[in-house]
Amino acid sequence: MLSDKDQKYIENTFMYHPPKEDQPKRYEILRSDAKRLATVILDLCPESRERSIALTHLETAVMFANAAIARNE
Repeated sequence: MLSDKDQKYIENTFMYHPPKEDQPKRYEILRSDAKRLATVILDLCPESRERSIALTHLETAVMFANAAIARNE
């Protein structure tokens, strides 16, 4: 049987979180800044496994930053 804490975690993690107040603007700032950094990475780094991983981690960082906003406000 799940604890109340675990149940709340599951509910919060796997539910739809409609945007509130200024959240869409903040999501856009995160995406825009990440897009600029992705452009810099593509411009400065040679095509390689490491560059691909850097871009994947950047994408992951934006997704988790957005999730932090959505899930915790």
